[in-house]
This record gives sequence, C-alpha cells and structure tokens, in this order.
Amino acid sequence: MRLSFACIASFSGLAMTACLFAPAGHASPPVEPAQIIARFPHDPSAFTEGLFYRDGALFESTGLSGRSVIRRVSLETGKTLAQATVPDGHFGEGIVDWQDRLISVTWRSGSGYIWSFPSLTLGGRFHYAGEGWGLTHDDKTLILSDGTPCLKHLDPVSLHVISKICVTADSVPVNRLNELEYIHGEIWANVWMTPEIARIDPVTGQVKSWVDLTNLEEEVGLDDPDAVPNGIAYDRENDRLFVTGKYWPTLYQIKIPSYKH
Repeated sequence: MRLSFACIASFSGLAMTACLFAPAGHASPPVEPAQIIARFPHDPSAFTEGLFYRDGALFESTGLSGRSVIRRVSLETGKTLAQATVPDGHFGEGIVDWQDRLISVTWRSGSGYIWSFPSLTLGGRFHYAGEGWGLTHDDKTLILSDGTPCLKHLDPVSLHVISKICVTADSVPVNRLNELEYIHGEIWANVWMTPEIARIDPVTGQVKSWVDLTNLEEEVGLDDPDAVPNGIAYDRENDRLFVTGKYWPTLYQIKIPSYKH
C-alpha cells in the first residue's frame, strides 16, 4: 500500500521528528499555529505536569521525585497563593478538579491523592494500574492519560476505570498523550516531546486537528531538552485558553481555533 505522511516538526531545534503515516488519499488533520493573545508570568523553576483554571486562579502540579507540589497560582502575577507537597516523594503528574475535590496522580507509583478544593488539604488516597500522566474531566467522568494512545475514563467517586478510548491520527495510534484539558466538547492533549496539542474527538478518538506551539517554543528559547510544552488550562467562564511548558517563564493566552473541522 502506498503511504502518505504528515510529520510533526521537531522541537527546540533537536533532531526528533514524529511522523504519522496514513493511507494515500486520506486527508491529514490540519495544523493550526497558535496565535498569542496575552502573556503572563510563570515560575521558570516549575516542571509543569498538570494545569487547570478555576475560580479566578490557576492550579498547577509540578513533577520530579521529592520536589513535586500542587499549588494555587495567581494568573496575573504568577505568584503561589497556596501549596501542598505530593506525599512520599512521588513524582507528581496530572491534576483535575471535581466539585469540592482536587484529584492528583503520580508517574510510576500507582498512587493517586484526593485533596480538598481549594484549600489543598490531603484527604485520601487511591491506587490505579499503570502510569499516571494527565487528567481532565467531561461532564460525567475523569479522563486519565498514561503515555499510551489510550485514555481512560474514571468514575469520579470510586476512581475506578469504567471505559477507555484510543486516539488515532490518520488511523495511526498517537503515543505519549500527556497533559489534558476538556474544551468545547473536545479532549485536548499535549503530545510529550513535541510542540503539538492534539484536539481529539471524545467519541471516535480521532485527532481533528493539531495546535502547533512551535512559535511559543521559539520565543521562550530554552536549550533544556526537558523544557517542552506541557500545560493546558481553560477558563470556562470567560472562554480563555492558556498554555505553558516545563521551566517556561511565560504562560500564554492563545486564541481558541475554529471548531469547523
């Protein structure tokens, strides 16, 4: 079979390119460059793993074993307003709000934590199989990424897996789905080690388009190979979209692209 392909550009000038192959004649998901609306300060020491916006503030989790925290952050100043440490020296990953709770996961320990919201007081623990990467929610379930092409839906009360959806672009599985956000009925996912955000149909798992953050990476201009885009937060009340990256000194508000694909 003849193949056509769409390649996701390498990040930060490094020679790593992820190519998605598809049968010839199939249209690839379009690529939409990010359009910057505003810039806000972001802690350049933050190894950002999870991000969301609620009640006028950002909530952010950071990674690295023994250094992982969850914190409430002022959007305007980037200053930490409240902070909690991830227990047991675990490597913190995704976070999500659900009613009066904040749920967090860790990378390889299989341990998750339940915090009061917004005070960030630890109130419980749970366990899951596999790795924990990103978290978000729709109206009924939590959604967990684990670095594979498949996203897991969790019951928000029991935190048990109730279903999963596998993500493809041009009929090829998309690996390394990382930080997640649910925006206008779509699942958005950073693809680790690329400048791309996948906009995913939550029913079919197909990538509808890519949002390309290459221009943001170039503006940040960091040489650290770990300083990749990671962090998507949506302000539902004001229809604003924010993105950042690991060790980035800036959090960007970007235009929400067209939804007519």
